[in-house]
Amino acid sequence: MSRVTKEINKVTGTIIGVSGKLIIYALVILLLYEGITRGFSFGYEVFNSEGMAPAPGVDKQVVIKEEDGIIDIAKMLKEKGLIDNEYIFLVQSIFYEYGKDHKIKPGTFTINNSMPSKDIVIELRDGSVEEETKP
Repeated sequence: MSRVTKEINKVTGTIIGVSGKLIIYALVILLLYEGITRGFSFGYEVFNSEGMAPAPGVDKQVVIKEEDGIIDIAKMLKEKGLIDNEYIFLVQSIFYEYGKDHKIKPGTFTINNSMPSKDIVIELRDGSVEEETKP
């Protein structure tokens, strides 16, 4: 190999190495940006959630069985259109002491879809259970 070819290979190797590092740095920055923005959005929703619909909203019946866990309840609330994100509901249930220390009240609840998920957690924790009428 001639001296010129060796120099060209050396320069090409340097350019490829620098380009590879720049691509890796760009990917790391992109991942950090996405993680930070999504993390902020998630945290904001945990502490400042809004209802699914504007007031006055629509009342919906929610039936909680004794064997239902908090994850089952979160999925059911999402399916009924009462909450937007079940993971936010799960985190709120930890912050507002629902489930572990407080027993889940089985029964039928009336929840309005204009209620923020934080208020739904509190309603399910402290609210009154509707009496079921037997025909």
